[in-house]
Amino acid sequence: ENRPIPEPGPNEVLLQMHSVGICGSDVHYWQHGRIGDFVVKDPMVLGHEASGTVIKVGSGVTHLKPGDRVAIEPGVPREMDEFCKTGRYNLSPTIFFCATPPDDGNLCRYYKHSASYCYKLPDNVTFEEGALIEPLSVGIHACKRAGVTLGSKVFVSGSGPIGLVNVLVAKMMGAAAVVITDLSASRLQKAKEVGADFTIQVTNETPQEVASKVESLLGCMPEITVECTGVQACIQAGIYATCSGGTLVLVGLGPEMVTVPIVNAAVREVDIRGIFRYCNTWPVAIALLASKRINVKPLVTHRFPLEKALEAFETTKRGEGVKVMLKCDPTDHNP
Repeated sequence: ENRPIPEPGPNEVLLQMHSVGICGSDVHYWQHGRIGDFVVKDPMVLGHEASGTVIKVGSGVTHLKPGDRVAIEPGVPREMDEFCKTGRYNLSPTIFFCATPPDDGNLCRYYKHSASYCYKLPDNVTFEEGALIEPLSVGIHACKRAGVTLGSKVFVSGSGPIGLVNVLVAKMMGAAAVVITDLSASRLQKAKEVGADFTIQVTNETPQEVASKVESLLGCMPEITVECTGVQACIQAGIYATCSGGTLVLVGLGPEMVTVPIVNAAVREVDIRGIFRYCNTWPVAIALLASKRINVKPLVTHRFPLEKALEAFETTKRGEGVKVMLKCDPTDHNP
């Protein structure tokens, strides 16, 4: 609260933040202080799913002006390297990323950011929807990497926020049928709401049994599996479930080392692809939201003012609801 209001550089904008979603990674940093090689060594501001209002622009900024409502893409390349030249800037090793140590996030009242990575929101897209573009982008990137297309049969593993956005995007991209698994009945119900055709509540089935249930519900083995949990047994189920010649995309991150039936995947030519965040997705997401082709509003189940951030984090940690949203603008009284 006592931090000075930052001054934007020539190619930056200063924003009054409005809506910031809490991500599982935010909670993980708060609880454990690290994710893989990213270690919190100094106090750090969390938050990377965000939208706000421009209040000041740098001298070199021409496409934005004070009063513009924007969604913020949290990953900004620091240099024009080979990854940026080929359009895969998310893979740039020196990228700045909100709330990934040592870079501060945007769960605060005022925040400055590269103007090129702030995207103007149309009047019919709310701040909340703008903040949800970040998780939605994971779904867009994953489904593109997976090759979802007209008539695809898709298996989504895990019905958390990222599983749900993959359901939304897969259906939007033409998937004929989507089956989703989770431990939680309430999360599977939410998946039904956003368009999943079939749900499987997993209890103590083996990975092969889960794969068999997926096949029987779809009437065939899916061409595409999107794994959103990072759990070893779920990755195994994903390999067993995917049809020969199909694609498994690994979205969820779990332990560094996992045991998987790699020979099964190899001899059946199952392509295993990783994804790292997203790139080039904000314009696509804004177009989908503005045209009402995708509805992300059902994802938000809890809202808190910034003063109750701790309560919001506790709610997320307990796994209540789906997406918890923080409101950073004290003058805004809209839901």
